[in-house]
Amino acid sequence: MNNRITKVVIAGGGTAGWMTAAALSRFLSKDVKISLVESDTIGTVGVGEATIPPLSDYNVLLGIKEYDFLRATSGTFKLGIEFVNWGRIGDSYFHPFSTYGLDMHGIHFHQFWSKQRLAGEPFSLEEYSICALAARSGKFMQARLNDPQSPLAQIRHAYHVDANRYAAYLRSYAEARGVERIEGRIVDVELCPKSGNIAALKLDNGGRTEGELFIDCTGFRALLIEGALKVGFEDWSHWLPCDRAVAIPCVSSGEAMPYTRATATPAGWQWRIPLQHRVGNGQVYCSRYLSDDEAVSNLLNAIEGEPLAPPNMLRFQTGRRKKFWAKNCVAIGLSSGFLEPLESTSIHLIQEGISKLIAMFPDKSINQMEQETYNELMSENFDYVRDFLILHYHATNRDDSDFWNYVRTMPIPETLMRNITQFRHKGRFFGHREDLFKISSWVAVMVGQNILPAGYDPVVDGVPESEVREILADIRNVYHAAVQRMPPHHAFVAKFCSGNT
Repeated sequence: MNNRITKVVIAGGGTAGWMTAAALSRFLSKDVKISLVESDTIGTVGVGEATIPPLSDYNVLLGIKEYDFLRATSGTFKLGIEFVNWGRIGDSYFHPFSTYGLDMHGIHFHQFWSKQRLAGEPFSLEEYSICALAARSGKFMQARLNDPQSPLAQIRHAYHVDANRYAAYLRSYAEARGVERIEGRIVDVELCPKSGNIAALKLDNGGRTEGELFIDCTGFRALLIEGALKVGFEDWSHWLPCDRAVAIPCVSSGEAMPYTRATATPAGWQWRIPLQHRVGNGQVYCSRYLSDDEAVSNLLNAIEGEPLAPPNMLRFQTGRRKKFWAKNCVAIGLSSGFLEPLESTSIHLIQEGISKLIAMFPDKSINQMEQETYNELMSENFDYVRDFLILHYHATNRDDSDFWNYVRTMPIPETLMRNITQFRHKGRFFGHREDLFKISSWVAVMVGQNILPAGYDPVVDGVPESEVREILADIRNVYHAAVQRMPPHHAFVAKFCSGNT
């Protein structure tokens, strides 16, 4: 008997829905009918415009050419994130996508830097990051992976994109591969009385869409996974207390820089994301310490160009579903949980949900082991990103507001406390092999926010100090020379991927 799934229904469009539709249309058999239900009357969040490097892997797998993608989304390149006022007011540090320097003798580079710092060496960690140096200089060049000895081989980049244009681009891709778009607002989710599985979606226009596997991309409403199946929600607002955001796009006031900026404010933080045709701006904040009106006023005072749209107000709760896959429903995107976009992980978590679903794509029997594995892996992804975001808030010396006093002194997860303690002692950090944020990312934030190791790994002493000093000087000189030869970011974009604005 043929037990294969032949009808997949995606509930909701936006970035999550159309990323899912595009990927499934690329990798599933042509015998599988894919339908996406969305309503033109329902807006999308569409403010998460900054990404991280793994998005390029998704595009490559779909056969999407990088320059075409950037033209269609009015995108720019991103080498990392600048954090302003996080450790202390007046501080600025850069979280680059490249690693720092070169690991030597199997020892992480930052251990050598730590030893030199303790000995009085004046050079900052950013001097050993090709991405940080290029970003600060407004330069950009793609990695030269065919020449591993070149400093340009260490470059990793992501993108700033217009999320709505990206969704539209993927819609065209998916529909060209047979995905059916069904217009309508979901008003009811019909369950099978015997199995408890979702049987169909009922629409406000009288339509009814049946399926065998349902993907919940309905955003914060989570109409299927929570509204119908009631899997439960794990609330993380005691660790990540920001629960509001306001977004306002504005006219570009200068050349687009190849990085996102996140500026800490008395009750949260502001983002600045440069695109080809505009700048995306936003304020993430905690409503216990800042009113909506104050947030809008603060953001309007901070943006650098004329506003292009009225404020877009968002309310959210940080946390994740207790299950991402229940019965014959998988939640992807905001319906699966929400972590504020401090490290631009929203689209990546969508990508993770899609890739793991394809890797464990079920048949009609919906194997319980596949479900449990999927839920375990996605929970680990969310939990790991959660700890990384909490680090930014907790690792601060700011005491200028009630908000910062709270996050600085709040109890934190044991997993994060262990990582901080180990790093403070000898600069050690032990992550999992598959972790999204590698050791260089954790080092960037901890050092950038003044968590400096009191010591260093003693195996460093096995390398002659004269050799270490010479190598560190060579790295600095080579990186600076490479950055000098790079073209300006705006010129690179104009030459290769300028799009219609």
